[in-house]
Amino acid sequence: MNMPSSVDKPGPRMDQQETAGKQETAGKQETEGTEETAVSTPPRAHRRPRLWAAAAGLAAGGAGIAAGELAAGVLSPLVSPVTALGGAVIDAVPPGVKDLAVQLFGTADKIVLIASIGIVAALLAALAGVLEQRRTGWGLALAGVAGAAGLTAVVTRAQAGPQAALAPIVAAIVTMLLLRMLIRRLTTWAPAGTTPAGTIGARDGHDPAPLARRSFLNALGGTSLAAVVAGTVTAVLTRATTVASGFRGSMTLPQPATPAPAIPAGASLPVEGISPLVTPNADFYRIDTALTVPAIDPPQWKLKVTGMVENEVELDFATLLAKPMTERHITIACVSNNVGGDLIGNALWLGWPVRELLAMAGPKAGADMVLSTSNDGWTASTPLEALTDNRDALLAVGMNGEPLPLEHGFPVRMIVPGLYGFVSATKWLTELKVTRFADDTAYWTPRGWSDRGPIKTQSRIDVPRSGRSVQAGMVQFAGVAWAQHRGINGVELRVNRGPWRQATLAKGISTDTWYQWQLGLDLIPGDYEVQVRATDSTGQPQTEDKAPVAPDGATGYHTISVKVG
Repeated sequence: MNMPSSVDKPGPRMDQQETAGKQETAGKQETEGTEETAVSTPPRAHRRPRLWAAAAGLAAGGAGIAAGELAAGVLSPLVSPVTALGGAVIDAVPPGVKDLAVQLFGTADKIVLIASIGIVAALLAALAGVLEQRRTGWGLALAGVAGAAGLTAVVTRAQAGPQAALAPIVAAIVTMLLLRMLIRRLTTWAPAGTTPAGTIGARDGHDPAPLARRSFLNALGGTSLAAVVAGTVTAVLTRATTVASGFRGSMTLPQPATPAPAIPAGASLPVEGISPLVTPNADFYRIDTALTVPAIDPPQWKLKVTGMVENEVELDFATLLAKPMTERHITIACVSNNVGGDLIGNALWLGWPVRELLAMAGPKAGADMVLSTSNDGWTASTPLEALTDNRDALLAVGMNGEPLPLEHGFPVRMIVPGLYGFVSATKWLTELKVTRFADDTAYWTPRGWSDRGPIKTQSRIDVPRSGRSVQAGMVQFAGVAWAQHRGINGVELRVNRGPWRQATLAKGISTDTWYQWQLGLDLIPGDYEVQVRATDSTGQPQTEDKAPVAPDGATGYHTISVKVG
């Protein structure tokens, strides 16, 4: 029996219906997908409000910091939020970190620290902007915490007066006000979770809120410009306070009552690359804890002698300049100077002997230390004996024939032959407290350094530099050696751990300065290890034992490698 054709062939009919249904469903899905795409924000666009919020945080933070520094320039030139935070960081880091920073960056360590503070501040400011955009009050809270940290750092600085606390408060308030204003305008333009109007991904492809966008961008640009202007004014103001107020440029040094002995003939060797006998001021090393040079007006400067004395003494700058001055070549060194390092220099210093000032005060029996204090609060513990014996410990006002450079302690610093700088060479000097080691400690002592720092006998190879290639034949080796207040009796070199060979030792200016030395060696092609050692005037050679700079100075032989071809 034949069935109807419609029943005979059901497959194609069902396929058509199914296909039509699928197409309809697909069409609906496609339409729905299109609508969803139209109303959803692309992932990349979601990030744009956050980026603008971060930019707002950066602008507000920059303006706030600039305002705080400007306030400090007017109210408290000696300490600002940035320098106070930097000082707090220096105070907090262990000696090993400090040594590492000096080894890695040398005298640029302060620049690196300030740059690091700037980077951290920028990251925190950007984070504050993002947090404030996500939830009102969060970014303001972060800005408040940062302001509290700045306030704490400022009020704990020794040189901070009561008015210094206003600077971090100004910085925090300005930051918070600007941050709130910028984020509100950003929210009006681009509510959280949407694409900012005027950017790719806006819902209908055009800008629905040009006035809101313009308002935010104008505020952002104005805030950034204000930060730049305030920063520039602060820099000019600080520079004027440091340089113009201190009459250094017009100051004439007094003539020494006791001039320095003439430099002996032959004290300076004619070897290219050797350290000059007298280090120019521009090349003299600088290691201290001051992020910015203290601004001291010499007419306002005072030096006090206090503590265990019969008579407390106060000295002003004019009175000091009227004293009979002594002029001496003295080599000073930083305790952080590694074997073969360059944190050492020799200069012609002009000053009044410290022993004369202490004699006026009259130290009492039992005193064995003088705690010297810098204008920025830094302290050094110097054995009383080293300031009252026959060595030329000076209250220095001049360096290499000119007033002390600002960064080297202007207007007055201490110079003590035979002691590392961390226990003697106080810059921007303001007080000498006669006391006892048992009663007082200096800045570096509780941080793991010795309270006494006699300089150790050391020597250095300046020529050739380690790792250099030189021609075969007569190779000239030269450098410097020092044992301040003892003097150098001889310098020797050895090659590949062979016998020691005596170098030619130039005449020293005095036992308080370094000596130049020279030795020519006939070398055939090959690789060589060359070491140097010095012997002081007591006959004691420097030790080969290796020791780090902490707690009282590095030891060991300076060793270089040379390739002879």
